[in-house]
Amino acid sequence: MSVDGVTLRSVAAAIGADPPEADVIVSAVHHDSRRVEPGSLFVAIVGSRSDGHELVADAVAAGAVAAVVQRPVAAAVPQLVVVDSRAALPRASVHVYGNPAAHLNVVGITGTNGKTTVTHFLEAIVTAAGGVPGVVGTLGARIARRPVPLDRTTPESNTVQRLLAGMVEAGVTVAALEVSSHALAMGRVDGMRFDVVAFTNLSQDHLDFHHTMEEYFATKAELFTPERAAKAVVYVDDLWGQRLAGMTQLPITTVGSSTECDVWVSHIEGAQDQTSFTLHAGAAEIAVVMPLIGRFNVANAAVAAASALEVGIDLDSIGAGLAKLKPVAGRLEVIAAPVPFTVVVDYAHTPEAITAVIGEMRSMLGGRVIVVVGAAGDRDRDKRPLMGQAAAAADVAVLTSDNPRSEDPAAILAQVVAGATATGTRSDAACIIEVDRRRAIRAGLEAAAPGDAVLILGKGHETGQEFAGGRIEPFDDREVARDELAALSRVGGA
Repeated sequence: MSVDGVTLRSVAAAIGADPPEADVIVSAVHHDSRRVEPGSLFVAIVGSRSDGHELVADAVAAGAVAAVVQRPVAAAVPQLVVVDSRAALPRASVHVYGNPAAHLNVVGITGTNGKTTVTHFLEAIVTAAGGVPGVVGTLGARIARRPVPLDRTTPESNTVQRLLAGMVEAGVTVAALEVSSHALAMGRVDGMRFDVVAFTNLSQDHLDFHHTMEEYFATKAELFTPERAAKAVVYVDDLWGQRLAGMTQLPITTVGSSTECDVWVSHIEGAQDQTSFTLHAGAAEIAVVMPLIGRFNVANAAVAAASALEVGIDLDSIGAGLAKLKPVAGRLEVIAAPVPFTVVVDYAHTPEAITAVIGEMRSMLGGRVIVVVGAAGDRDRDKRPLMGQAAAAADVAVLTSDNPRSEDPAAILAQVVAGATATGTRSDAACIIEVDRRRAIRAGLEAAAPGDAVLILGKGHETGQEFAGGRIEPFDDREVARDELAALSRVGGA
């Protein structure tokens, strides 16, 4: 969708501000003065680290023709004064970019785990159906499969609207958006209405931000209201999903393993490189062979299938799309190597996700499970011992660092170790403690015997490790695993 521009007076009406004395044409919305282009409306947001009002002059110098402010500033452009400029940002963005969600089928996916995978599955399904997909999420945005880098799971509202406008222009038929709890709390998807919103699951995460699971759930549940969406898809094998299904006022499609669900799965059979199952939708069914592993990927596939059905895609196209899936970066990604054991990199970074992936690999492959995992700094501290406890369910638990950020890596690791060694935790698991993540990965691989599975968890697709002072060192679990496997093979062949 090309944006030719709208009048500032129409923007004022959209955000509830008094009309400006002088009118101008606005063609873009920005809250970052460094990204302002000629014709922009600059929205001055008061943040925890900076005040956008101090940057209005810079924005004007870069070409901004107007500003949204909470207090008038000395700048020679029209200014719309509002009580809360952050709240005004999404409404202004939706208006300036022409409410692009109204011209697309937009599916929003939320939940603790599985959001990225469901968007990836939807992309494949839409393609198989002959449509044009769009995606916004953790791995960036893709418009008709063309990548667009992003700096967060759900970008700021002006970026979301700009991306959706670009999708309309590119002929996208279905857009799949990951919707994080942070995005909901901070208004990044305010002002737009989804055709379908889908819920995958909920488990402990982000409690540094939400404080309690009740608050975390309530934030997610905000997406499932008639003001924000037309239909809901909810995975009800999850207890929080059952609760959500019982409270939403939206028309709902339930998903799970029970025949009482609207969309359900049966006859799940896993192998080392694929999973087969039967997908049921009402009285219809289809056999699916998916070239990915993991029962939770079957759950993700069912959520994606139900969402696709709700935007008018037929069951045969859904099966065809799932059959052509490619691995999602850092999500149960098998690292190919000439060794007699399996190595998997996964983003699992919650206690529940760690428990699930350990159980999945043990049941699927039958050998021992070795897990390499650490907890992140400057994030939910309460889940660290729980992550250690979950890791202790493996046969060998290698406990290490993740992204320590501003915290002492050894102090974070001590909290994880405390959970792994606490009274009542599985006591026959071998525990290796190594703060250096590369050496920890090496230790996990060296501990593997034929038939074992080595799970490297927590960072998934990430390509850097974050330390104090904002320093980011290159670090990709997948590349490190390949390097260490190559070294191990050389030693073994010597």
